[in-house]
Amino acid sequence: MPPSSAAPARTTVFAPRLAALIGDHLGQDVFRLEPDTIGVAGHEVADRILAARRATETERPTFKPLHGRSISRTEASTVTRTIGNDVREALSGPLPRNVDLAGPWPLTGHLFLRDLILGQDPYRLRMLMSRALELTPKLTWSVIAVGAALPGWPRPGARLTGLADRAARARGYQERRYAMGMYRRAAAPVCFTVSTLVANALWLGAPFDAGTSNRNIVLESLRLLPPSWNVLRNASPEYPAVDGRIGERDDVLVLPLLSHRDPALWDAPDTFRPERWDSLDPDTAPGYLPFGHSSERCWGRHMVMPLAELLLDLVRGSGLVVDPGQRAGRVPLLGLLGVEEVRLTRSR
Repeated sequence: MPPSSAAPARTTVFAPRLAALIGDHLGQDVFRLEPDTIGVAGHEVADRILAARRATETERPTFKPLHGRSISRTEASTVTRTIGNDVREALSGPLPRNVDLAGPWPLTGHLFLRDLILGQDPYRLRMLMSRALELTPKLTWSVIAVGAALPGWPRPGARLTGLADRAARARGYQERRYAMGMYRRAAAPVCFTVSTLVANALWLGAPFDAGTSNRNIVLESLRLLPPSWNVLRNASPEYPAVDGRIGERDDVLVLPLLSHRDPALWDAPDTFRPERWDSLDPDTAPGYLPFGHSSERCWGRHMVMPLAELLLDLVRGSGLVVDPGQRAGRVPLLGLLGVEEVRLTRSR
C-alpha cells in the first residue's frame, strides 16, 4: 500500500501474515486467530486486557529469563537506568563531525548509534550489537560463550560505559556469560529500535516539510510501523471476565498494528501525517501503543525518542535522500516491525 502522499512512488510490502491481518481484521475489536489464540485490536478491550494484570517475566520483551535465571524487576530497572545514563552521557558530549550516513538503513544508523553510545567499550561487548546476531539465538549464545571464556576480561574503570562496567565486575565463566547476555539485552534494543524507527520515518515520509518537527515525524512513524506489532498475554483467568469471547485457555494477542490504523480512531489512517500530532497527546491517544499500555510503559522510551530525533535531525541536515530508484520497501515478519532496507543517497 502507498504509505504517504509525500512519497507517492513508494510502496510498503508487508509480509503475508501481516498483510492478511490488516486485510482480514482491520476495524474489528476481538477475533479468533488460532484455535488457542484471540486477537484484540479494539482499543477499549485492549485497555482492559493490558490493565487486568502486569506482564509476567516470560511476557516482558527485554527482560525475560536469561540462561534460565529470572531477572527481577529491580535488576531490570537498575540495568535500564544504567544504559539510560550512558545514553545521556553520549548526548552530552560533542557529536561526531562529518559522519557519512549514506548507505543501507537501518544498518548505517545502527552502527552510528553503537559507536556513539558504546564506542569506548571492549570489542567483545560491542560485537554483541551486531545485527547478524539477529539471525538465530544460537549464534548469539555462541558468541557470548566464546566472549566469556576468552582471557583478558575487561576490568572496571572510568573509560567504560556504565553498562560495560557492570559486566566487568562479573566473576567466573557463568557470571560473565550472564553479564554479556544482559549487556546485549539492554543495549541492543536501543540501537536496533532507534535505527529502525528512523529508517521507517525516512521511507514513509521523506522528504519532510522544513517546518515539520522531528518529534511529530517520529510519533507518526511509530503509528504506522510500531516496533512491536503485537503484545502477547498468555492465557489468564482475568481475561474471560474482560470479554466473553476469550476462553480460559486462550492466549491473547493485542495488535497495535491494527489499532494504529483503525479508521474509527484516525483520519486518513494509512497516510503519513506528522501534523496530526500537533493536537494529539501520544500518552492518551486511544489505541496508540508504540511503547505499551499506560499501566506498564516500556522503560526505554525516554531513550528512544531523543536518540531518534537526534539521528533524524542529522539525516535531514545532511542532504541525503531516499534512493529515487527504490520503489518498494519490504516489511518482514521478524523482530522489530520495520522496512528491511532503505537506501540513502546523496541528492543530485
